[in-house]
Amino acid sequence: MKVFVNWLISAVAILVTAYLLPGVHVQGFMTALVVSVVLGIVNAVVKPVLVIFTLPITILTLGLFTLVINAFLVLLTSALVPGFKVDGFLTAFLFSLVLSIVNFFLQKIFK
Repeated sequence: MKVFVNWLISAVAILVTAYLLPGVHVQGFMTALVVSVVLGIVNAVVKPVLVIFTLPITILTLGLFTLVINAFLVLLTSALVPGFKVDGFLTAFLFSLVLSIVNFFLQKIFK
């Protein structure tokens, strides 16, 4: 049950973030649910590999390069999910930042 609630909260966070940022387009709530699942899978599978490969630059930038990795993962999710479109890298970067903040607050409200 907890996983289902977290999934719904993430989908709502994606919709709120898409509403706040003009360069992000989500067709509807079902698309947001799919984006939530795909982004979770991409973060679980692809992100650790990218973090290991980019470890020297991540250490050099004191971990800030992880934000760039997150933006690339959002762009990858945008390419994989029909109905979810991010206009460019800067928009994906802002989307990942705002999504983290919105998701944090929604998790605090609903728990």
